[in-house]
Amino acid sequence: MKERIAGRRPIGIFDSGVGGLTVLRALRRRLPGESFLYLGDTARLPYGTKSPGTVQRYALNAARHLVDHGVRLLVVACNTASSSALPELAAACPIPVVGVVEPGVRAALRLGASRIGVIGTEGTIRSGSYQSAIARLGEGVSVRAAACPLFVPLAEEGWGDHPVTDQVARHYLEPLLQWGAGALILGCTHYPLLRPSLERVAGPGVELVDSASAVAEAVARIPEAAAPSTSGSGAGEVYIHLTDASDHFLRVARMILDGPPRHLEVVHLGEG
Repeated sequence: MKERIAGRRPIGIFDSGVGGLTVLRALRRRLPGESFLYLGDTARLPYGTKSPGTVQRYALNAARHLVDHGVRLLVVACNTASSSALPELAAACPIPVVGVVEPGVRAALRLGASRIGVIGTEGTIRSGSYQSAIARLGEGVSVRAAACPLFVPLAEEGWGDHPVTDQVARHYLEPLLQWGAGALILGCTHYPLLRPSLERVAGPGVELVDSASAVAEAVARIPEAAAPSTSGSGAGEVYIHLTDASDHFLRVARMILDGPPRHLEVVHLGEG
């Protein structure tokens, strides 16, 4: 890292692109005194259309980068990587690893809906990770899932409140709504960026579950995250590593983080 991170070792976060910044935002609100190192593997997105083996390789590569840069805890802010590579990441990393699937499922179950819909990338839905977690944790709860491959590019484009997104969302969500889903898990960290359109299409009777806040609470309960900071009072710093710095990433990042990133570096991960 060209720029030294002062104080305690940061919490590491990675995603294939900009969506994981929604998890970063929730973590900053929950742990304001901590510093974070965010890695966006933007040169190789989306992960959701890749094979499980490729996702595992990319995820291990990203995790090695963050561990090598001194993070003390790793948040996998990518549903596809959480679904396809979490056991491998936990085995390979010498630090705690937190995924996004189980915290999101627990948040959805707390709403009390008897029918839960899940939307995500092709890789996440194909893995069955959400379906398995709901079956394991939610006795008597029915689940249906739908892959929504066009949502990530719409989110990356910043079209969260757009007639085109409404039209695409209607196509994807209609079967789940007709089935009677009372809650809808946004099984991709990009999807909260589409919330205005998704809320319009889903209607007031369906609760949208964004796992970012649930992940932040899960992280805060881990001793490595909850220990008192030695870096002094005030807000921690955010450091961002990207494998490709595009204009639209920076535009959406500015919107999510309420300002331009202060510490940004383009990095090369290798093939892993």
